Amino acid sequence: MKNGQSKQFERLTVFYGGKVKNAVKMNVLLAFAIMGAGMILSGCKAAPELTQDQALAMIQAKYDATPAVGANIIVNNDGMVQGATAKLWNRSTIYPNKYWADFTLTPDGKKAIKLAGTGDIIKWRPDSPTDTKYSVVLLTVAANHLKAHDIKDIQDVGKTKTVTFIEGVDLTGVPQVLVGIAHNPGNQLSTTRQADFVLDSGAWKLQSIE
Repeated sequence: MKNGQSKQFERLTVFYGGKVKNAVKMNVLLAFAIMGAGMILSGCKAAPELTQDQALAMIQAKYDATPAVGANIIVNNDGMVQGATAKLWNRSTIYPNKYWADFTLTPDGKKAIKLAGTGDIIKWRPDSPTDTKYSVVLLTVAANHLKAHDIKDIQDVGKTKTVTFIEGVDLTGVPQVLVGIAHNPGNQLSTTRQADFVLDSGAWKLQSIE
């Protein structure tokens, strides 16, 4: 091979050889970049979905884990008449002012409601004969857990999720006359609540109910 041809070959070898080496380096770097990106993505998985059914189930599980209790029932003048008519209590004493009275629980009444303390006397003490706001609070013997229902759309709030729902009083096992009294004015059998959820080990967990 002549000297001119040899030098030309060397230049071509250096030129193409350099391009090949650079291409190989670029491919290696690109491969590492793709691997790195894959590792980052795998380490930053998207948060799992939280459905309304899942949220409602967690809320109800919280209520079910709480000891069952009786329901407070506010009894106004109409309710006292309803209870007396149903033989849950009888008037045992009437006072000189003619609008104070004591009502004693009947055997059926004792099976249905509890009074504060250990007595069985409902002390009716309105301010006047026309006092329509006076009422007493009775506790049902039947004990139940609160019930969650009517859950709304779940909202993202920072790193948490929140949802509003209805917390309802369960009157299962309560005599029908008391159920009717519980629907009289003054009673609140349902309340709007908010539940907050947080991620815990990659899964949504109920944090609080407000």
